[in-house]
Amino acid sequence: MTERAAHLIDAVLPAVPYRQWVLSLPFALRFVLAFDHALALRVLAVFVRAVKGLQRRRAARLGVEASQLGGVTVIQRFASGLRLNLHYHCLLTDGVFYEDRHGQLRFCPLPEPTAKQLERLVATVRRRVLRLLQRRGLLDEELEPQAGGFEPDSEPLARLATASLRNVRALGRRAGSPVLRLGRREEAAFVRSTKPQHARSGGFDVHAAVAIGAGARKKLERLCRYVLRPAVAQDRLSLTGNEQVSVRLKSRWSDGTSHVVLEPEELLARLANFVPRPRTNLLIYHGVLAANAKWRKRVVSYQPGGEGKGRSAAAPSSSPLEIAPRIRARHDSWAELMQRAFAIDVLACPECGGRLRLLATIISSDAIQRILSHLQLPTSLPVLAPARAPPCDVG
Repeated sequence: MTERAAHLIDAVLPAVPYRQWVLSLPFALRFVLAFDHALALRVLAVFVRAVKGLQRRRAARLGVEASQLGGVTVIQRFASGLRLNLHYHCLLTDGVFYEDRHGQLRFCPLPEPTAKQLERLVATVRRRVLRLLQRRGLLDEELEPQAGGFEPDSEPLARLATASLRNVRALGRRAGSPVLRLGRREEAAFVRSTKPQHARSGGFDVHAAVAIGAGARKKLERLCRYVLRPAVAQDRLSLTGNEQVSVRLKSRWSDGTSHVVLEPEELLARLANFVPRPRTNLLIYHGVLAANAKWRKRVVSYQPGGEGKGRSAAAPSSSPLEIAPRIRARHDSWAELMQRAFAIDVLACPECGGRLRLLATIISSDAIQRILSHLQLPTSLPVLAPARAPPCDVG
């Protein structure tokens, strides 16, 4: 997570504004795409083409023709409460690149999309995706996405995925019953989102409220780490008194739920849904940042010059992109990643403030025992308790 985000910031994403476009899908379509990666990529292509078309039309109204934009998408398979939810986080340039009459590469930032533009965008995406599903035979009689005509290649994983989507238990004698939710209020009404830059249509949901300026590189890196994060953080897991696992939600659900309680085997069943299918890529590049893009080397090697804070966001840049090569090592060390992500310098001595450095790696058992004895530390291994028997259901 941290290393990949650092790579995106240092070696891929140019210093221009960005906007995050999040596409969520109907429940039945989430199930199908969790097993059909080729179709998931086709749906992503439909969405990205629709966003590109919107941005290029908006740029054309500003007098910028033959424009291009780029970005990166992370396909996430999880949602809050460890539920299966395949959706897309698209981090795209909040503007377009173009060549001026002298052949110099420039960037034109764009204002935020209006509510009407987002409504038209999500309607376009829904129409095109349904057309794609119709060709695949994945629409019901009411022309809505359904999983009845889809046969997954793994029946056990399909059962786990179905239970995760329904938020019910998949294993044990209580399979099919709802999972325990703490803090839930039965009388709580479902509240629809009223946030700006948010549109819905027939189960398709587009959120585009997160925008980051050209100079906010640390904020952009935090966003990259967020979209690349694992399904659950360890500090949100805790054991209850009856050996169940309590999962603390990042934010309360609309009905007040703050924790989800799972059996240990149910937790493993939920995590199994998040493992991507073999030979699948969940990090996709688009536009001028794609591997075979004509302008890719020019875009990733250049930074915008002459962009003042007071310049209008609706006007093309007055200066071409100037060379600003960014050089970084192929791999970051663990200590560098710790400092970058958490601002913790693990190589700083807590006593004198000097720098710690690796002197040697000791693997000889005799040398290790002499060092431990000198430090008055135990030299023998602790006695391990025997493993307990697996839990059994009592009828």
